[in-house]
Amino acid sequence: MRIFLIGATGGVGHRLLPLLHVRGHEVVGLHRKPEQSAAIAKAGGIPMLGDIIDMTVDDLVAAGKGCDVIVFSAGAAGSGLDRTTAIDGDGPIKTIEAAKRLGISRFYLVSAFPEAGRQRDRNDRFEHYMAEKKRADVAVAASDLDWVILRPGTLIHEDGNGEVALGPAVPYGDVARGNVAKVLAELIERPQIRREVLELTDGTTPAGEAVARLGRHN
Repeated sequence: MRIFLIGATGGVGHRLLPLLHVRGHEVVGLHRKPEQSAAIAKAGGIPMLGDIIDMTVDDLVAAGKGCDVIVFSAGAAGSGLDRTTAIDGDGPIKTIEAAKRLGISRFYLVSAFPEAGRQRDRNDRFEHYMAEKKRADVAVAASDLDWVILRPGTLIHEDGNGEVALGPAVPYGDVARGNVAKVLAELIERPQIRREVLELTDGTTPAGEAVARLGRHN
């Protein structure tokens, strides 16, 4: 398959790209800075220069031409309220429209665990981030696409050991970014898992087995 990966240089995206490449997929990796193209190519991807903040639906259609699947793993990463709105909220919504125009039905969105950060003091920036994540989730779930919304717990900058807890509702916890990438790679291999909201943390079940269990119920 040919996969359009939005957020190819992020903490999840740069781990997901090589996983998809070794499985035989072509990956078009969207990146914001020209100097990032070499790393994408080295990982086996096809670099596509573009900033999701500035890109129009037409731009996304042009970038995703010929693709079969879209993965949206971009995020503002606390870089400001306006960027959070543009990337975490508006970004997936523009991408939904682009997918419809391209005739792409399969859409994977990396979202956020609803309980994230609730043990900490209230922070307006974080509350805005969670609201934008929910806005995007609602738009995706209301679409006619064959979507999967993946809600990781608190993201940890590690590759992880590939063992996870995955399901419609799991206890809140941390999750390695590498484990998020591993689960996404497994989900993409199983198109029968569709129109599901899934929560994800580090756990004790190998990613492939955790996803296969879901597949048996679809």
